Amino acid sequence: MAGLKRKDGPISKPTGDNKRKKSKKEAPQLKKTTFALQLQETETDSDPVVESDTTEHSGEDDGVSWPSDEDERPIELPLKNQKPRKEKVDETSDGGVPLGKEPVAGKDGKNASSSKDAHAKQKFVAQERKAAKPNADSIARSKKIWERLRRKSHVPLAERKELVAELFEIIGGRVKDFVFKHDSVRVVQTALKYANIDQRKMIARELKGEYRGLAESRYAKFLIGKILVHGDEETRDMVVPEHYGHVRHLIKHPEASWILDDIYRGIATPAQKANLLREWYGAEFAIFKTVGKASPSADLKRLLEKHPEKRKTIMRSLNDLINALVQKKTTGFTILHDAMLEYFLNVQPESEEVTDFIELLKGDEEGDLLKNLAFTKSGARLVCLALAHGNAKDRKLILKTYKSILQTLAYDAYGHQLLLTIYDVMDDTVLISKTIFPELIGRDPLSDDQNQTLLRSATNLNARIALLYPFSGSSKAILPDDDLAIINETHRIRENTSKKDPEIRRKELVKSLSPSLLSFITASAETLVQTSFGCQFITEVLLGASGEREPALNAVAVLVHGSPETRAFLNSPAAGRMLKSLVLGGRFNPKTKAIELADPPLGFHDMLYATIREEIVDWATGNNSFVVLGLMEATGFSGTSSLTKALRQDKVILEKAANESMPGPSQGESSSSAKTGCKLQKKSKSATVGNRGTQLLLSKLDK
Repeated sequence: MAGLKRKDGPISKPTGDNKRKKSKKEAPQLKKTTFALQLQETETDSDPVVESDTTEHSGEDDGVSWPSDEDERPIELPLKNQKPRKEKVDETSDGGVPLGKEPVAGKDGKNASSSKDAHAKQKFVAQERKAAKPNADSIARSKKIWERLRRKSHVPLAERKELVAELFEIIGGRVKDFVFKHDSVRVVQTALKYANIDQRKMIARELKGEYRGLAESRYAKFLIGKILVHGDEETRDMVVPEHYGHVRHLIKHPEASWILDDIYRGIATPAQKANLLREWYGAEFAIFKTVGKASPSADLKRLLEKHPEKRKTIMRSLNDLINALVQKKTTGFTILHDAMLEYFLNVQPESEEVTDFIELLKGDEEGDLLKNLAFTKSGARLVCLALAHGNAKDRKLILKTYKSILQTLAYDAYGHQLLLTIYDVMDDTVLISKTIFPELIGRDPLSDDQNQTLLRSATNLNARIALLYPFSGSSKAILPDDDLAIINETHRIRENTSKKDPEIRRKELVKSLSPSLLSFITASAETLVQTSFGCQFITEVLLGASGEREPALNAVAVLVHGSPETRAFLNSPAAGRMLKSLVLGGRFNPKTKAIELADPPLGFHDMLYATIREEIVDWATGNNSFVVLGLMEATGFSGTSSLTKALRQDKVILEKAANESMPGPSQGESSSSAKTGCKLQKKSKSATVGNRGTQLLLSKLDK
């Protein structure tokens, strides 16, 4: 029987004779108790027992309490559609609990009132414990001030100044007591936010010598960031050197590694960055620093040339630390990417070091290492070099890793360099056409959504490069200097690692790209001419594309009869350069000082002249006078005699436009002419020039 404890001897099982039998008619209804059962102690004739607090026991019934005859009454069943009658009960029981209202039990089975008291007692004890800690009153008051200050828009300026002054009175001289607690460190951060430069320096000086410990703290590490962001050069030079000698430890610390990388990436000077990176080369560089006026250098190549005997030790130390971070899956640090690049640049070409390092890059099954590398300057260069040095299998695996983020790579300042390298070194152009191009431009025929996506790419500073590179090649008009440097570097390497002829590879990529881009220009020419990037996109694609270009050329030519807004956009310098390049039919080569004609010829000069023939004088004296000059210089233009005759008939109008005073160079002139105009303005602020394009037209007419 539950809750019974034996005292003297075993309790015998009750026999059938001892059981009290009740007929159904006489069976009473058990009394419904409405209050908690109370502990009772009863004794039996034979076996004294100690009962639990869940039973009521009465002699011969062996722990079962039957109601007395006084409690027996017939059960009254309610009639149909009649609500049961409520019984009247006493207002209170002996325990003080109202009858008819059972006490509400808590989650642990206890009364709600007792649970509430327990929680109140726990809270009181916690408050006493907190009050017994050092600086409890100061921290409590500072937290009240912080609670008010953090709601900036709700605090008037005058009140905020008073609160900040009071806050500095509290924390002044004992900042260290606040910064290592998760709640009070927020107070110091708020004080830094609203402090003046002297108050910020005061906090920075008080924490001098503690910055390494702050970096390893889960919450205080953010305070270092606040100090550096709101501080000046003096503060920076106070904080950064405290990390010297501990880089190898801090970069592996779960908390300190992030603040160390933030300092390296965005705060440290070049000399400080070099000191931090040099510690990756071994304990010697962590202990001994560069002395004298010579600034430290982290260039590993120069270091190994100066000390070739240290190569094995340095490379092993660098490789071990890189491996440790890669195994820990902490591969997003810029300092790690710089260290990996230094290592790869100094391995022996075509050696096991190169193979092992490429295997390290491929070894991450989730691909997080390669994806993180793609978005930093050193990391992107490292992957480009790995693509150039790797074999066909390595390149396919790396491309597969980036398949899900190709759009993101195209828009990134460094990520797009990977796509250019893939174009240059990967021999399987069919795989490129099936993997990269559908992600960048969609599939033919292009839907409206795909056209909008392509429009954003064509007018984006970085994304347009991934689309135009096969058409323009290594053109400075498209590629920034960093891209050109990486392309030249990979071109030297691919001579030994790639088999396909570069020109054949480029033409195969152009053939795959051309149909979609020509279709896009045909549908979106009016929108593209509204931006300089859009005009450049039209020029490069039409000059370099293969296949049927006539619909796209016609779409550009008919814009001259478009809406007034469209015609206004055609008067812009970018649109003028676009039309002139298409009229000339090729790109200007600065080395040969000549136009390299497209193959096959565009024939755009005849299309454009047919649309502007009736307005040729207006074009010759307006912003697009250089376009008319291009018509006269274009190779294969069939309307040269007709154009010359029309201009000579209105030579007076041309002479007036050529000599008319204008405030600076014409909007439609070339960049070289614009520079000339700028020089004229520098010589004399009052100097003015006429329409330079019209002047050159007159000189041709006089010959």
